Amino acid sequence: MSIPIRPEQVWRPSLGHRVLARVAVALSWVLAQFSPKAIRRVLSLPFLGRSEPGAREVLEWRNAVNHVSHHCAGNGCLQRSIAVMFMGFMHGRAPVWCTGFRLEPFSAHAWVEINGEPVGEPGVVSEYKKVMSVSPPWART
Repeated sequence: MSIPIRPEQVWRPSLGHRVLARVAVALSWVLAQFSPKAIRRVLSLPFLGRSEPGAREVLEWRNAVNHVSHHCAGNGCLQRSIAVMFMGFMHGRAPVWCTGFRLEPFSAHAWVEINGEPVGEPGVVSEYKKVMSVSPPWART
């Protein structure tokens, strides 16, 4: 499940972000092995992601995840998007988690967004039909 891309360019995150990213990547690897229903249930826990992060903050979490994991920096969109959510949870904030697909050519993808805008994703994500999303408490109205 991923948009075929080359590994993303990353910058060196802070030590704190690198440590949290390693934990997030490990947790995301485990959760990515479960069914979509189980993933959604975990990411929907009501005490997670109490406030809205800024797009720059989410981009920094995404960068840290990509920095510590070659899989996440490449075609590991499911694990990357879950790891970014875990980074947010560790900061008490979280973006919206989404999965979707397109038909021509068929491709599935998972990403995070703020205010309906994918963070750190190529423009082609706008062509994807969103089939599942998890909105943290701040986004539920």
